Formats: sequence, structure tokens, C-alpha cells
Amino acid sequence: MAADVAPVVRVRPATPDRWDDLRVLLAPRGEGSDACWCLAWRLPSGEFGRMPGPDREDRLRAMVDGGPPPGVLAYVDDEPAGWCNVGPRAAMERLVRSTTIHAVDDLPVWSVVCFVVRTGYRRQGLAEELLHGAVEFAGSYGAPALEGYPVDTGGARLSTALAYVGTTGMFERAGFRRVAGTDATSAGRPRWVMRRDLAGGAGG
Repeated sequence: MAADVAPVVRVRPATPDRWDDLRVLLAPRGEGSDACWCLAWRLPSGEFGRMPGPDREDRLRAMVDGGPPPGVLAYVDDEPAGWCNVGPRAAMERLVRSTTIHAVDDLPVWSVVCFVVRTGYRRQGLAEELLHGAVEFAGSYGAPALEGYPVDTGGARLSTALAYVGTTGMFERAGFRRVAGTDATSAGRPRWVMRRDLAGGAGG
């Protein structure tokens, strides 16, 4: 393939047949077993803290198998390269109980809570591709709106570890608007509730 040919990026739901691809992105490196498995926002803090790594993996696997998928995967030339954790806000136990990110209203919104981009694929716009995929995914399940809680960088460049929630600029480019401030911060920078209204779909 010629060097100037752009890679093909596809975003797909994390269905059971894609479990191995999701595992490539979320499994711990080396012998450690304390990986988050992207459950920190989906479980009450106490339960999450007491749960050993292998049990976290099993819990996420059960969510994938039970559906609806707990997020979307990005593929670059068919290689798993990124992940976005998205689902109904009501299913994000830590978010529901949060004292720093409050619900704006009673609308049954869906929420984007984190992005994971594999080493070697970062700073290539993949998180933004995932966000667009999350919008389509939430709409296909009839979500009335999709929210995110990104950080306002103020023009500063944040590390990947601190920008896992996304940035306000990225969300604005994807059609989201700021609807409320929060008491949450990342790297000392404020985070916002940002929302994009969706037409909804026929369901998944």
C-alpha cells in the first residue's frame, strides 16, 4: 500500500464476537491484575475498590455478553486501536452518585465517560472518531441525548492519562454544547457537562 494512503478507521459496537479485541485494549500489561476494565464509572466506588482484577474482567465480559454493548471500538486497518465507554447515565453508578458531576435534568441521557487509545495510535484523532461513533451508537438505541464530561484544557496540552475524559474542544467539534459546569477537575482544569441532542432510532 502506498505510504500516502490514509488508514481505514471503523467504529463498531463492543459485541460478544469482538471481546478479544476489547481485551487487547483493556487487559493489564505484564503480571498486574488491577486493571480498571473500564468499570470505575459503572460500579459503586466501594464495590469497584473491593473487586479484584479477574472479577472485573468477568463483570465486563458479562456486560458484553448480556448487551446492549457497553461501548464502541475503533479499528485502524482492522486492528483494534481504541475504545469508548458509553451507555445510559442511569447505568453509570459512580456517575449517578457523583457529588461533583450532577444531573442537569431528568432526561434519560446516555453518557460518554472515558476513552482508551492504544499506544501507537495516539494523537491521530482516534478519540474524536470514537466520539462520533458513540453518537451514532447511542442514537441507534433511542437515546434522546448524549452527554460527556470533558476537561477544558484552556489551550494546554494534557497527557493522555489526564485527558481520558476527552476535551471540550473535541466535543464541540462533534456538535456538543456546554450545558453546565461541574465541580470536577482534571489536571487542575475544569470539566463541563456537554450534551448533543439526538433524534434517536428504532432501537438496537
